[in-house]
Amino acid sequence: MCGIAGYVGPRPAVEVVFDQLKRLEYRGYDSAGVAFPHEGRIGILKRAGRLSGLASLIEEQHPPEVPVAIAHSRWATHGAPTDLNAHPHYDQDGTIALIHNGIIENYLELKAELARHGHTFQSETDSEVAAHVIGEAHKSGLSLFEAVRTSLPKFKGAFAFVVVSTIEPDRIVCARNASPLVVGLGEGENMLASDVPALIPYTRQVWSMPEETVAELTRETVRAVDKNNRNVPIETMTIDWDVESAEKGGYPHFMLKEIHEQPDVARSCLAGRLSEDNRVSLEGVFSDHVWQEIDRVNIIACGTAYHAGLMGKHLFERMLRLPTDVFYSSEFRYGDPLLSDRSLAIFISQSGETADSLAALRLCKARRIRTLGIVNVVGSAIARECDKVIYTQAGPEISVASTKAYTAQCLVLMLLGLWIAQQREMPGVRVTEAVHELRAWPDLAQEALTREDAIKELAVRWKDVPLVFFLGRNADAAVALEAALKLKEIAYIPTQEGPAGEMKHGPLALIEPGVLSVFGGTDSDVRDKVASNIREVQARGGHALVVTTDDDTEIHQFGDGVIRVPGGKVPFLTALMSVVPLQLLAYHMAVARGCDVDQPRNLAKSVTVE
Repeated sequence: MCGIAGYVGPRPAVEVVFDQLKRLEYRGYDSAGVAFPHEGRIGILKRAGRLSGLASLIEEQHPPEVPVAIAHSRWATHGAPTDLNAHPHYDQDGTIALIHNGIIENYLELKAELARHGHTFQSETDSEVAAHVIGEAHKSGLSLFEAVRTSLPKFKGAFAFVVVSTIEPDRIVCARNASPLVVGLGEGENMLASDVPALIPYTRQVWSMPEETVAELTRETVRAVDKNNRNVPIETMTIDWDVESAEKGGYPHFMLKEIHEQPDVARSCLAGRLSEDNRVSLEGVFSDHVWQEIDRVNIIACGTAYHAGLMGKHLFERMLRLPTDVFYSSEFRYGDPLLSDRSLAIFISQSGETADSLAALRLCKARRIRTLGIVNVVGSAIARECDKVIYTQAGPEISVASTKAYTAQCLVLMLLGLWIAQQREMPGVRVTEAVHELRAWPDLAQEALTREDAIKELAVRWKDVPLVFFLGRNADAAVALEAALKLKEIAYIPTQEGPAGEMKHGPLALIEPGVLSVFGGTDSDVRDKVASNIREVQARGGHALVVTTDDDTEIHQFGDGVIRVPGGKVPFLTALMSVVPLQLLAYHMAVARGCDVDQPRNLAKSVTVE
């Protein structure tokens, strides 16, 4: 969600943390600020709006070159996006400054207690309350590290705190509970951020802080303890992304860059997982006998990852005859789910830090259910806490609207399905044929991308439609949900989505002249049914855009517009191919409407609060 940055070392710290914030703009924010200890006080500069406003303020104020600074880009939860509500926040008398990601659920109770002892507050935020609590502990004589550590039990909710002090101006103390923090280690300098791209220009050695950990950064050292004050080892990993991979690389938006990266992402995802004898080879999954015991799969995810889970349900039930349920993470935890000790819970998440999914994961762990993570970020919370994990190998995804992560998640689900088929020795599953199709998928996706100009023309043609339906059958119905999400996320056009056959059970009432319906027609087995649904829409004055395969000779003739994709013999993979032009359609409709594609309103990249 919000962006966090911190630096201690020989470089101009304010410049460094501001640069880090710029590299975190994709996370979504509505205000930003910096804090820096200097000559017995803490300077704070903050402003609502874009980072350009903060940049102007820094230029006007000319802050001193200091060795320690922290910075924050806020996405409003408590209080409007104003200068006063922006982070950082002081404690009662300016001894400390604090930045915070997450939500403190009991802040009103804490605020009332502090007010009874004479505290006054400048903002409407829960975060300022945390600054006052920690500040009181620090002024009582505790070190900054101990003040933070001993204050943590007072807070309920999700948080990542980063704190600096006038008493100990040479260090940064941070704490993590549910909201991610990553520490970067350098030579004579150390730093932290809420996500890895902010650290790449400065170091490749990073440590992802575990849950319920407090850490202290000085120029030369990083130390950490857990909630029981036991030392936590600093286990670093080397980041092999280059800076360019986290920047736009000549594309006007991160989203477009990431759409075009999908062929390479698919190659990375499949690399080493398809053997020469046309079998699937997966490391890090359960041993063979476990797959004989599992009788049900529960896929748990949010947003785009949930839609990938729907593709997994279609695949597992159709190919493996394995009953599969897909849950919204936010509903799973509170729905008292029926869980069997023979079931498998699969958690899908790009960031691996999604708060709702983590809560659901811990529920499954408490009930001793086997858990498998499908995540992109190595060392993330879901990756650490699941029994087993498969990494999607998608690389850094910067755009708020996920594209390549979805593709990689679906490909991993296909690999997993084929792996299970091999372990169960299911002769009806043609693994060899599917592996051939998987090998060809990246090149076919590259070919699909060459048709962007034609898709752009369709996007401009229909950019002002008042409503768009996304419809399909079988796997196309699952892809329809993801395609609709992309359009509403970045172009702000209302959508209705689901199985095409359900139109006549109510949604057809919304069809009127000017409404567009996008039909997935990649599955040749049900094209005649989809054609009937197209005619139903057109009979009521609606427009139909048909997505079909190159070899189709039937359904394309019914559309007011047609998008073709390379086809194949595995319907799941052909349906997945159709998401590529549908992502492009959403992108170009958003651009044609003048929308901010990489930072859509009201949204953030990693949702780390419930």
